[in-house]
Amino acid sequence: MQKFVIDGGVPLSGTVVPAGNKNGALPILAASVLTTDEVVVRNVPRIRDVEAMLDILRGIGVRVRWRSDHEVALCAEGVSPDAAIDRAKAEAIRASFLLAGPLLARFGEAHMPPPGGDVIGRRRLDPHLDAFRALGAEVEYLGGDVDLRAPRGLRPGDVFMDEPSVMGTENALLAAVRTEGATVIGNAACEPHVQDLARMLVKMGATIHGIGSNVLTVHGTSELHGCTHDIAPDHIEIGSFMALAGVTGGELRIKDCVTDDLRMIRLVFRRLGLETVLDGDDVIVPGGQVLRVQRDMGEFTAKVQDGPWPAFPADLTSIAIALATQSEGQVLIHEWMFENRMIFTDKLVNMGANIILCDPHRAIVYGRSKLRGERLESPDIRAGMAMLIAALCAEGRSEIGNIRQIDRGYERIDERLRELGARIERVATEPVPV
Repeated sequence: MQKFVIDGGVPLSGTVVPAGNKNGALPILAASVLTTDEVVVRNVPRIRDVEAMLDILRGIGVRVRWRSDHEVALCAEGVSPDAAIDRAKAEAIRASFLLAGPLLARFGEAHMPPPGGDVIGRRRLDPHLDAFRALGAEVEYLGGDVDLRAPRGLRPGDVFMDEPSVMGTENALLAAVRTEGATVIGNAACEPHVQDLARMLVKMGATIHGIGSNVLTVHGTSELHGCTHDIAPDHIEIGSFMALAGVTGGELRIKDCVTDDLRMIRLVFRRLGLETVLDGDDVIVPGGQVLRVQRDMGEFTAKVQDGPWPAFPADLTSIAIALATQSEGQVLIHEWMFENRMIFTDKLVNMGANIILCDPHRAIVYGRSKLRGERLESPDIRAGMAMLIAALCAEGRSEIGNIRQIDRGYERIDERLRELGARIERVATEPVPV
């Protein structure tokens, strides 16, 4: 076990290149199962969740070979219809369930153990299963396990999601592209990583119309081929670095972004007082900013609310809370998607933040708070990053345990932060006596 030891109060300045999108990498790696050809994926983030997904793929017979630090070649020729997904490995990540669509489409059956992932509230599998039913699959739920069968193969259909589930949309896409005929997916998620998966599937031979919208029309085919695909930069990581620079007062250049993916993030952060500037594909966070929350017209309390794309991303809600603690004024943060996402705010309160948790979905943050170092435990990826942001601007020393959660979503975050001037070390924790 390891922890981060952070001495806060140092402005973070310099240049950083964002990693590939974590939430884009996982379905793209799963898509390799759709073909017997080799698939090469570049700009792959070297994070725990990616390693966990690759471990699962190896377990079902996919040949996995790292060609460089961020480039991996996969060949699923050896995957068989009776491929069994290791239960313990599946429970390590939520994205293990993304193999349901490719296995069902290719072999007519898939036997899925329950997926794991962050404990941020109830995370339904119903949108996935409804999509498979709409494509002709039989679904049996057995005490957490899901058995999917389509003995005569899937058939094209009209899939309408009861919520714009990101992973549900991805699984529907992964199944539909190998189902001959036209399938329409309505109320689809259209986040940047969903778009990236769709673009990769097009390279493999699928025809998909409506990429970037909430209605996707898929013209499936019985065979797909290999391709080479570069994963897009992670807009969640970019938002995290923007907030890190803002709370520490440093000047930061974030290189090679897809700036269209940042429009709502920049708008909301501006509401929290953080200004950013575009320079081509780079995002610049000017140094020395005095953060002030912009009140709504009529001097009403400002509000930040997440939602399906193109609304503010739910994965940045925790980051926005940490940023708001350093912005003068008050703001209501409404996280309507996951009821446990905000529970971590008590850790920020212990550091000196002035946060009132109204209910599981809403918190009022009063800033600017003078934070002090504390001993903390990371409950999930994004809460862990929010704590890290708070620790980097706090006075004194902080220790953050359970950092494997942060490592699941942020590549070599301690090394990259040190390059920007942060005083952070990764140290082994002493075993606790029984």
